[in-house]
Amino acid sequence: MIDNMVLLAFFSSSALLALSPGPDNLFVMAQSAQNGRMAGLFVTLGLATGLIGHTVAVAFGLAAIVHASVIAFAVLKALGAAYLLYLAWQALRAADSIGDQEPLPTLPRGSLYRRGIVMNLTNPKVSFFFLAFLPQFADPRHGSMTVQFFLLGAVFIMATLLVFGVISVLAGGVGDKFRNSPFAQKVVNRIAAAVFVGLAMKLLLSER
Repeated sequence: MIDNMVLLAFFSSSALLALSPGPDNLFVMAQSAQNGRMAGLFVTLGLATGLIGHTVAVAFGLAAIVHASVIAFAVLKALGAAYLLYLAWQALRAADSIGDQEPLPTLPRGSLYRRGIVMNLTNPKVSFFFLAFLPQFADPRHGSMTVQFFLLGAVFIMATLLVFGVISVLAGGVGDKFRNSPFAQKVVNRIAAAVFVGLAMKLLLSER
């Protein structure tokens, strides 16, 4: 089994990585500011669920197969970018439909949860990151590598939930201050759309 000090070092590294600017935390921030802190929390749960998929992929070697396949990598990038552009279009539509009469409908929590899953699973860079990061903290002398990868994946998910949860609350609190103003709502939605487009372009231009 992995030593507790190694797990602590891994948790600390994971938390710092979650704090560093990247597609996932920017996505959580945009969703929280646009739709409220609960939206960010459900998106965070979705992202964490997606991380389970990446952990399984690394533990059973699937990530290495995708990494070796140019076509699989390109398809995942295209799917992820297309989904982000779809979210940008939705945010722009929401901005244009804001009026003084009726508030915008709240997005279902299930929809927000699924957004997080799709966002995470369609980013092949996450699997490659896991493929490079997790083995540094695993040691075959301490038992099954597969079990160790699952343990490290669980610790990484815990760190992500903690950090992204705080981001959701803070960004949602800022967004709450603007949601009473139709003009501010439009600005927030357009900023969210710009973030989604930027993330899509970054994903499309990324290399293995």
